[in-house]
Amino acid sequence: MGLVDDPTWISVLPPVLAIAMAIGTRQVYLSLGAGIWLGSSFVEGFDPLAGLGAALERIVAVLGSAGDARVVLFTLVVGALITTLEASGGVTGFVERLEQRAWVGTRRRAQLLAWTLGVVIFVESNITVLVAGTVARPLFDRFKISREKLAYIIDSTSAPICILIPLNAWGAYNLSLLEGLEVPDALGVFLRSLPYNFYALAAVALAMATILWGLDFGPMKAAEARVADGTMHAEGSTPLADDGATLDPELKVEPRARNMLVPIAVLVVAMPVSLWVTGDGDIMGGSGSTSVLWASSAALATAWAMLLWQGALSVDRLTRRGLEGAGALLPLAIILVLALALGGLAKELGTGDYLADLASGSMPTFVLLPVVFAVGSGVAFSIGSSWGTFAIMLPIAVPTAASMGLPLEPFVAASLAGGVFGDHCSPISDTTIVASLAAATDHIQHVRTQLPYALAGGAVAAVGFAVLGLFV
Repeated sequence: MGLVDDPTWISVLPPVLAIAMAIGTRQVYLSLGAGIWLGSSFVEGFDPLAGLGAALERIVAVLGSAGDARVVLFTLVVGALITTLEASGGVTGFVERLEQRAWVGTRRRAQLLAWTLGVVIFVESNITVLVAGTVARPLFDRFKISREKLAYIIDSTSAPICILIPLNAWGAYNLSLLEGLEVPDALGVFLRSLPYNFYALAAVALAMATILWGLDFGPMKAAEARVADGTMHAEGSTPLADDGATLDPELKVEPRARNMLVPIAVLVVAMPVSLWVTGDGDIMGGSGSTSVLWASSAALATAWAMLLWQGALSVDRLTRRGLEGAGALLPLAIILVLALALGGLAKELGTGDYLADLASGSMPTFVLLPVVFAVGSGVAFSIGSSWGTFAIMLPIAVPTAASMGLPLEPFVAASLAGGVFGDHCSPISDTTIVASLAAATDHIQHVRTQLPYALAGGAVAAVGFAVLGLFV
């Protein structure tokens, strides 16, 4: 049980405050911090001053867990890996190889390449959009395909794919949240929730259907017509990047495709191997937090070793690039720490128990899943962070389902699907912004052209969760 034997409406206030502030201020850090402070004040006898000190201690205590600390460190390593790959010239080399061998000779193949890269490079969403966008952009330009469509394809195969793969940063993050909620067999629950993540599945499938059958409608149809007439950008628009691939000015050798392909291959292969090692031969029993840290570190070390051996960059330059990348992903690490602290506090207050009692008496079971999806979507749209949304929604939805004796997997799926859908629609989402950057298109144009597709996927998901709710 939580703070009291019979939790009351007070136990709901901390997460509600976090949600309300997130919607009102669009500041996920401030919102999570305020929720932790309010809940800690309740625990300390409704003393706001004592609650402030207790809140700080709860945040510090998160890093006392080795698993939590490993995931936080992993986010920093991934940041270093992203900037190293950008600096290596591997993307430019890969594009040159594609052009030389004429592997992509039609409009459809160019789009399929972008989609395939988004599916294959599933380790981290920003890595996905940066690599897929930079590689496919010159091919899209050659075949007069709009940059807006490129941004849509890579955005639809970044977060939606990453959330469906447990062997990556997203999987490790959500496993940490579930383990923090003391969910038995957290990895198994996460895996079993994947078939119910209706938005992610719909988004990936719709992107493929758009490529195969030319499903251009709304603003996307206008963008395609504009580019076909020879106008690259809409009037008054401002691309977020220039047309060149990102290269380090100190690069001393010609770009090579293997500078990108080898580290990514190491990253993808090292993850299941690490799970097998940490699980003593059982992948399902391995440590997700340890494995993603090992895999990302191995990929970063590989990238550094290759660039040093080629004489492309100095140790000093590699170190500076790595620190720049780690700093870029520091906000995600902060979200993670605050999220884990708020989740533990909600458990202590008995928030899930109270909501379960409330829902079981006043809300039909089949309505719960669409409500979880809708609330998660609204939060994610408002704060522009799917990870922040997961941190707010899982500590509410999972204990509620457990207290009602309902299976956890559909509620996990609804929470994650809502976070991805809202984030996909949000103009302040980091992934949406990076997709505009990687495609070198105007950000608002990307949001406008993508929104009808995202809403179509969201409608499919809402119906799916309503139907699923009839059977849980």
